[in-house]
Amino acid sequence: MAAKNESEGFTTEERAAMKERAKEVRSAKRRTSAAEKAAEAEQEVLAKIAEFPEPDRGMAERVHAIVKENAPGLAPKLWYGMPSYALDGKVVCFFQNADKFKARYATLGFNDSARLDDGTMWPTAYALTELTEAVEARIAELVKRAAG
Repeated sequence: MAAKNESEGFTTEERAAMKERAKEVRSAKRRTSAAEKAAEAEQEVLAKIAEFPEPDRGMAERVHAIVKENAPGLAPKLWYGMPSYALDGKVVCFFQNADKFKARYATLGFNDSARLDDGTMWPTAYALTELTEAVEARIAELVKRAAG
């Protein structure tokens, strides 16, 4: 993990993520129609995925395909510079590449709008190092549940 700059309180990576989020908000405001918004948002997600180094790029491409196939009601969009999938404008799940915050693995995360509740405690993030057939099946199950 990158060391924090004590005078500013945020790491370089955290500041970059905040700047990406501000850019995403400005970009979304410029769009006019709902169809244009959806098409442009997905293109932005695909362009961001294309920037990832391997193996994250391949995993993000597969996660994107799995979400589109299993939870078509979730809309792709960038969220703090990460591919994410939203329902009614609220991010349900996201893919964080390992390089984003200098982590040793990519992460598939779920926000509180995801419908994954299971008793009084459940996971909201999953480390990804490789996508096997079993892992892909688990992701498909999770995004279906998360989308409701």
